[in-house]
Formats: sequence, C-alpha cells, structure tokens
Amino acid sequence: MADEVLVLVIAFFLILFLLIVVGSAVKVVREYERRVIFRLGRLMGIKGPGVVFIWPIFDRTVLVDLRTIAIDVPKQQIVTRDNVSVQVDAVVYYRAFDPQKAVVQVQNYMLATNLLAQTTLRDVLGQVELDDLLSKREELNKRIQEHLDTQTDPWGIKVQSVTMRDVSLPDTMVRAIAKQAEAERERRSRVIMAEGEFQAAQKMLDAARLYQDAPSAMKLRELQTLAEIAREKNLIIITPTAASGTADAAAISTAISRSGRGKAEP
Repeated sequence: MADEVLVLVIAFFLILFLLIVVGSAVKVVREYERRVIFRLGRLMGIKGPGVVFIWPIFDRTVLVDLRTIAIDVPKQQIVTRDNVSVQVDAVVYYRAFDPQKAVVQVQNYMLATNLLAQTTLRDVLGQVELDDLLSKREELNKRIQEHLDTQTDPWGIKVQSVTMRDVSLPDTMVRAIAKQAEAERERRSRVIMAEGEFQAAQKMLDAARLYQDAPSAMKLRELQTLAEIAREKNLIIITPTAASGTADAAAISTAISRSGRGKAEP
C-alpha cells in the first residue's frame, strides 16, 4: 500500500515537472513580435510569429516589438546660431526592422534611441538661426530624421519621422518679435501709401496732358467744378470771360478792397 502511494506521488510530481517543462518550452509569439533565441550564449536566430519551441534550460529569448514606437523627447535647452536660448519639445517615431541587430548591436535600443534623439536635436538646431527655426520646421524635422536614421541603422532601427511640437521663447524675445512684426506692418503701410500717391500723381499728369490737348474738355471741367462749389451757396463765384477775364477780376478785387476800407473809417 505504501509502495503504491509512493509511486502515485512520484508519478504526480513527474507529470507536474513535464507540464512545467512543456509550458516553458512552448512560447506563443504574436504577429507583431519576434523572439531572438540564444542557446548557451550563442545566437541561434529569430523565431515567430506563431508557436515557438525552445529548450527551457539551455535557451534564452529576447522579445522584440516590431510596431512603431513613439517617444516624447523632453524639452531641450538649445542655443541657436544667433545666440538665442530656446526650449524645444519633439516627438520621434521609430520601429525595429531587424530584431537581431536591435538585440545584439545595442544593449537597450529604446533607451539608446531616446538619448540619441535628444543629442541630435540639440546638435542640429544649434546650427540654425532663430528665424529658420520658427519658419522652416518641416525642413529641420526632415534633417533631424535623416541624422537619426543614419546613426540608428546599424542597430536595426528605422526612424520614420520627427516632429517638433513646441518652441518656447523667452519673454524678452517674444516682445522683440512682436515689435519687429509691428515695424514690418508699418513699413508695408507706408510703401502702399507711397505707391498710391505715385499712381495718383501719374493719373493727374495724364489728365493735365489730356486737358492741354483738348481745351474744351478743360472748360467743361471748370464748369463742373463751379457747379460743385455752387452747392454750398456761401461763396461769390466770379467767372471771367476770355476777353477781359483778368482785367475784370482785378477791377472787382480793387473795388471790394476800397469798399472795405471805406467802411472801416470812422
């Protein structure tokens, strides 16, 4: 009886051990994952997706995610080429296209890519001026992405894109940029006014030449002007004729002035 119980206990533990071994030997790798296999320290290759069998005691595996990873690069204090201090925040999107290199060539590819992104961000943006940093973001994003992609390619990492989310400027620089924009708008308004004056003067010159060639048109214009003045009904309008216009105007002017002096005498 005791022997049967002992046999049952041994069988139970043996079955339990086999189940543990089989459970450790069978790994399920999802579609977006790969397992890098090391057997006794030697690289055996990449397995997955699906069911993967390994030797529990001799094999060690590293799971690599092939999906695109987004890292938020912390704000970096950057001094531009024209000695302006700014803070830049960016996002980097990358993925592991070669799981074997991502495990063998670098200790922690996520941490390494994050630190490299911070360094590259400072290096690239430190070589440009503030105006380019504010107006050429797309070009700078492309340049940073190319630098990162070149340096992470030996690690089996593909940098897909880099996006600068925010550029923080000091308050004094914000006020200076506002003054510059105001001065630029003032300059444009003055240029527009000067162009308007030039065009008006040009039109007046054309009109004067037209009146010179057509005296009747000048007379009609004079009558139109008199009609506009007559609407006020508070002025005396003298219209000299062609024969005695100047003499009559002088005589009337002299008479009015004498009449004014006669009334002023006591």
